[in-house]
Amino acid sequence: MWSGLPTLFRHVSHSAPQTSPSAAAPARPLSLGVIFLTLYIDLIGFSIIFPLGPELLGYYLGEEGHGGLLGALLSRIDQVAVWLGNPTHLPVVLFGGIISSLFSILQFVFAPFWGGLSDRRGRRPILLMTVVGTAASYLLWALSGSFWIFLVARLLGGAFGGNLSVATAAVADVTDRAERAKAMGLVGAAFGLGLVTGPLIGAFSSRINLLDHFPGLAAWGVNPFTLPALIALALSLVNVVWIHRRFHETLSPEARGRSAEPRLRNPIRAILDLGNAAVRGVNLVNFTYQLAFVAMETSLVFLAAERFNYTARDNGLLMGFLGFCAIVTQGWLVRKTLGRGVPETTVLRLGLTASTAGFLVVGFAAAPWMLYLGVGLLALGGGFVSPASSGLISLYAKEEEQGRVLGIYRSLGSLARAVTPLFAGIIFWTVGSSTLYVVSAALVVVAFIGSRKLPQPHR
Repeated sequence: MWSGLPTLFRHVSHSAPQTSPSAAAPARPLSLGVIFLTLYIDLIGFSIIFPLGPELLGYYLGEEGHGGLLGALLSRIDQVAVWLGNPTHLPVVLFGGIISSLFSILQFVFAPFWGGLSDRRGRRPILLMTVVGTAASYLLWALSGSFWIFLVARLLGGAFGGNLSVATAAVADVTDRAERAKAMGLVGAAFGLGLVTGPLIGAFSSRINLLDHFPGLAAWGVNPFTLPALIALALSLVNVVWIHRRFHETLSPEARGRSAEPRLRNPIRAILDLGNAAVRGVNLVNFTYQLAFVAMETSLVFLAAERFNYTARDNGLLMGFLGFCAIVTQGWLVRKTLGRGVPETTVLRLGLTASTAGFLVVGFAAAPWMLYLGVGLLALGGGFVSPASSGLISLYAKEEEQGRVLGIYRSLGSLARAVTPLFAGIIFWTVGSSTLYVVSAALVVVAFIGSRKLPQPHR
């Protein structure tokens, strides 16, 4: 599967447009392998917390859920859950959704800012800044004996979580137009591989509670989840060293000079102000699709547990299968498809078609094999949609606005993650899992209709 990746790394590294000596181009071209590893390390640390959600919430609710601000918040959430008719599951779903939404809202606000700032200052310094900020958030998490310190840590991590858009812009810098969408598939492969590795590390490391061996550390804020946080911190520090030593600047001084100074503006206004109709169109298509896909991500394990009595181990295998299929699709199948001249717009529509089928199969799955079939179709669809849409965004945009436009694109993905968990949880636990997946399939159909209006860019 991966045999062709080194060739692609070498090809796109040397196929980027050459600048004159006066442009002060990097002495050595940046390999896509460097960007791939940067993203992979970052996403491992980012996703370590994923399998810890219920236990984290249970720990803080048990420690501080009676009285005080947290207790007052929980009482309000309980009232909403009773009003919605499900006082058993919804309180935890709503509470977890609020925490997840706060993190994603910060990403939504800051992703365009970091992307635009990288257009002005260069990719390398902004990547270093955001990874250092992310490391600081993990340090706070490691010492978050209080829920409010943990909340500040998550908000800090969300604010600095813009390095994905910056690294994606670097991919656009070092590839020519013909290779752009295929290279974006590597971004998706790094994302998928990181989201497989990180949760596994988080699940195993969370079994070791440092307080069992060193109870005196509680005075420093050490908690049962400090070890996963320290691993995420260590990975971020490794990434800082890796970027400092191996990540050469990809944006020429000339391109930086043409970019306007970014301001932290209303992200919705930034989206509406996009003058390129094609960029607005693909953003809308991807946002609609992400609403459906995030609904699946936040509900799949609950569906498997409710319908097939899946244990944590069973769900881990299911999520691992999803990640593996995503890696195969984005790391190999997308490159083969685009390499044969299939237009990016066609790849996008193929992904949306497969996703629609996947949502319906999962929603009405009557046996585990049907669940796996539906998940495989969803991974195939997502593996096509992600690189095709990000590739189209990059091809539609000008050279000097790659960071800002890709930042807005990633920002909309964060907005989907901010609003979807709450609504998906409410639909799942009040109306039913099948209804949620039918609604998700309908959203993807809407995205497919919108994709038919997108022009195929000239390479």
